[in-house]
Amino acid sequence: MTTLAPWPNEPPLRRVFLKDMLVDAQIGVFPHEQGVTQRVRINVSFGVSEIRNLVEGADDLSRTVSYEDAVLTIRRLATAQHTKLVETLAERIAIEILKNKRIHVVRVSVEKLDIFSDLDSVGVEIERWAAS
Repeated sequence: MTTLAPWPNEPPLRRVFLKDMLVDAQIGVFPHEQGVTQRVRINVSFGVSEIRNLVEGADDLSRTVSYEDAVLTIRRLATAQHTKLVETLAERIAIEILKNKRIHVVRVSVEKLDIFSDLDSVGVEIERWAAS
């Protein structure tokens, strides 16, 4: 689910995404959230440089970005240390993803699951652009 507007047409971008990644994260502000993990769902999509009017490019990893690198980065950020806010975790993920110079924009959502019995999740969605 995204509530953010579509990306603009300039520059041309390919959307690469990681959908519904489940991680046992060290996250939360309250005393009962300290020293334990909680299930979070993380979704990330990023805009990678694209060639306008490209019909079919080279079948080579050099023209995109590695999903595996992004997944490993997200897992590391979610589990390496306790983070109080889902907003902070989303921002850390965005900062790391944008270190890849081929990525112009990133959207990150982080949802805490199992918080309220009558809700699927609570969380945040952010968008960050690389510095021009």
